[in-house]
Amino acid sequence: MEIVMNPPREEWNKLVQRPGVNLKKVRKIVKPIMKKVERNGDSALLKFALEFDLVHLDDLQVSAKEIKAAADEVEDELKQAIEQALHNIELFHKAQQVPPLSLEVMPGVRCMRKSVPIERVGLYVPGGTAPLFSTVLMLGIPARIAGCREVVLCTPPNRSGRVHPAILYTASLLGISKIYKTGGAQAIAAMMYGTETIPRVDKIFGPGNQYVTAAKLVAAQKGIAIDMPAGPSEVAILADASANPAFIAADLLSQAEHGADSQVLLVTADLELAQAVNDELSKQLEDLPRAKMAEAALAASRVVILKKQKDAMEFLNLYAAEHLILAVKNASEVAEMVINAGSVFLGHYTPESVGDYASGTNHTLPTSGFARAYSGVSLDSFLKKITFQELSPEGIVRLGPVVQAMAEAEHLHAHAHAVTVRLNALTENV
Repeated sequence: MEIVMNPPREEWNKLVQRPGVNLKKVRKIVKPIMKKVERNGDSALLKFALEFDLVHLDDLQVSAKEIKAAADEVEDELKQAIEQALHNIELFHKAQQVPPLSLEVMPGVRCMRKSVPIERVGLYVPGGTAPLFSTVLMLGIPARIAGCREVVLCTPPNRSGRVHPAILYTASLLGISKIYKTGGAQAIAAMMYGTETIPRVDKIFGPGNQYVTAAKLVAAQKGIAIDMPAGPSEVAILADASANPAFIAADLLSQAEHGADSQVLLVTADLELAQAVNDELSKQLEDLPRAKMAEAALAASRVVILKKQKDAMEFLNLYAAEHLILAVKNASEVAEMVINAGSVFLGHYTPESVGDYASGTNHTLPTSGFARAYSGVSLDSFLKKITFQELSPEGIVRLGPVVQAMAEAEHLHAHAHAVTVRLNALTENV
């Protein structure tokens, strides 16, 4: 990785830029695909399966027989791991539930708020170079806890026309049966418009490549909610002299192996550590099956040397990483300085991969600097918060004049009149 020594602040904005994606160009590719799905439904999806996935499909929906058979193809050790991860993720997301709120703000005026599940949600689960069955847990668990009435899952098939058995097994644990063999922008379009087979949804969740991301942004423009804008995966690490170079290199590679467009960043005051990490990267790459992808990601990544911890944290808050690892001796103290990050990993024994799979937090997180304004997926992502209010006769008498004064000052006289007619009615009944 390139080492950048003590960059002046005026260069920071350039250094926090992600590898460029020509979104305009990607949208030009994505929009005609989505249009064909809107017009031709299942027929378009079957043609795209042949074109992009190189498979002829007779049916888009995964059958109950396929789901049942998948359980026999998943090894017991993996089943136990999935079930432990499910337990942790469910425990953490259940703890996010809040009771309905009811408050009398003044005599006779009661305000309430309650959580209501989004009725129909679509989950996109990548299944190309890495079948992300962990994403089924991360999206399916909060959807189930929220009580979403309909959960639709789309994932691309392999060249045999099958969905990875671990994806099907994990979905079955969560009671998800509406699973469809389609991926890419066409899958997003299918959930956005609905087809003869795939139901239209109200909100779309899930990570994906640049085409999936572009399609989700198109969906958002057309009135379908999405979880967040999300691009290629990324990690930033703050490390001090107490850090183990082998640990740091392993964490950097765990993100770099996602794909050539991923980015990793190391910030440290210790040049010796930076050089040791680079040495470790070379060693560990030799044994990495996805070494070519990781090498391409590392070529667009860097080490930034900043001598003061305060400067380092200001730089990292500007970067706003999807994953932020604090590999420093005073990690809890430094964590108080974090303003922008998707998820934070504290200390030397908390690799980013535990959050990806099984610690309990969600791995669907904002990338590309969106952590400055967006949160990762949580239980709240699957809920709407609806407010209610109720006034008694005493309440309208007390609050009515306030509303009248404000409405008339804004020249919205019908607003004021809606109060006046009620106050007059009460006066007449006295």
